[in-house]
Amino acid sequence: MIRSLRAVVTCHWSARRIQRYLDADPAALLTPGEVSRLESHLATCETCAQVANEHRTLHRALSRWPGRPVPDPVAVARLRGFVDQLVGEQQ
Repeated sequence: MIRSLRAVVTCHWSARRIQRYLDADPAALLTPGEVSRLESHLATCETCAQVANEHRTLHRALSRWPGRPVPDPVAVARLRGFVDQLVGEQQ
């Protein structure tokens, strides 16, 4: 019973630090002791290791997402043609 309670507390502690650990944000760095404790836990806890892997996968997916949408070149050409036609009619 005490062992399972200790595991729950450790998982809770770890879950609250996984994102900070993976981000390595200078404004919210973990101490070397926290990093060591978390890495040890991730090496032995399948559930928390899976959470960390999900965060890594999400981070990779978001890092490949362009910062702004790229316009469709066909639509841009169509709009330019329309504007050119309007300007030509006004002259």
